[in-house]
Amino acid sequence: MTSRPLDFLDLPTLIRYRGEAVSLNSTRLLTRGNPLGAAGFLSYFNPARHLYTAINQDNGTTLIGSILHTNGDLFARLVYIAPSAQLSHPGLTPLIEHLAAEAGKWGAFHILAEIDEDSDAFTALRTAGFSVYAWQRMWDVSHITSGAASPGWIKTQSTDLPAIQSLHHQIVPPLLQPVEPTPRRAAGLVCSNEAKCFVNLTYGAQGIVLAPLIHPEVTSVADRLAGLLDHLPDRRNRPVYLCVRSYQAWLESALEDLGGRPSERQAVMMKHLAHMVKDEQTVLAANPAGVSIQPSRVSHIKPRK
Repeated sequence: MTSRPLDFLDLPTLIRYRGEAVSLNSTRLLTRGNPLGAAGFLSYFNPARHLYTAINQDNGTTLIGSILHTNGDLFARLVYIAPSAQLSHPGLTPLIEHLAAEAGKWGAFHILAEIDEDSDAFTALRTAGFSVYAWQRMWDVSHITSGAASPGWIKTQSTDLPAIQSLHHQIVPPLLQPVEPTPRRAAGLVCSNEAKCFVNLTYGAQGIVLAPLIHPEVTSVADRLAGLLDHLPDRRNRPVYLCVRSYQAWLESALEDLGGRPSERQAVMMKHLAHMVKDEQTVLAANPAGVSIQPSRVSHIKPRK
């Protein structure tokens, strides 16, 4: 099967499969809804965005996939694959590899995908070079309410940025920081008078997703999480979800106590698009008498083919 870019003649195919898309980006799904819904059609044909969709058609079988890159990020994200009935098809791995090649043209060094651990697509992603680097659950916390004495949360200020960046470096493991980059601006909420509780907010028409950074030394975590729901700006009765990654798994006990409803556990997978290559290059310099200078080894980034 040969992959090619989506074009306007493929719109009937998108419409036919809009109920069979398997999301690989949970935050985008929960905030914007079905990636093949009517609201998302025009975005696939916007040349100003790094959103690329490819299609494979062979012997009556059609496979579709999409990848997204945000300018300035070193990574891209798989958005979805479809149809759900063909996740074990041998053509799915070449399609994913085709999408990865497109991300490489944008300058991405890594690709991320989020998938339920028991999904048939897990095997295709592993075959395409993806590895699990964390797991996560999306907790539905829409119905949680706090008591009158729950700690308050306030909107971040520019002066909070150094503390937020420090908290990020303390919590996110070093190996994951290239794909979970340090916040570049103070956007979100912090617990009042507390430099160890921060939450990033992602809004969409379909819902709100919270990504917390909470230091293990923080006390009364359940009360703080419950109070967070009372301080969300512009909620407008939208459902609210809280993303818990494996390096903050201890938050799950507090969410259980509050009555939060967890999703199935998802594997957070990553594929590297670049690797280090070492070449020997002679460095010209003054050679003091009696001193022998050996060639220096200089590293550079070379994209994988």
